Amino acid sequence: MAKKYKTKAPNRKILKKYWNALEILEGRHSKEIWDLEKKMAKETGIKDICFFSCDGEYVGIGNGSRTMKLAQDLRRNE
Repeated sequence: MAKKYKTKAPNRKILKKYWNALEILEGRHSKEIWDLEKKMAKETGIKDICFFSCDGEYVGIGNGSRTMKLAQDLRRNE
């Protein structure tokens, strides 16, 4: 039996506008993160250093080749 929802979803045209806006914001965010990782790589000398995320949340800093131990979110351990 299909679930009965109390709230009706808005018009698809309206929602599409917000999906497109989200895509633009994610692009900007991704570029800013990429720029930060390039700066971190230059300062540390580790070419493939990057922020590691899991389930949509950044949880540490590691490197793409996985030769460096993951440095978990240092802000929470102080």
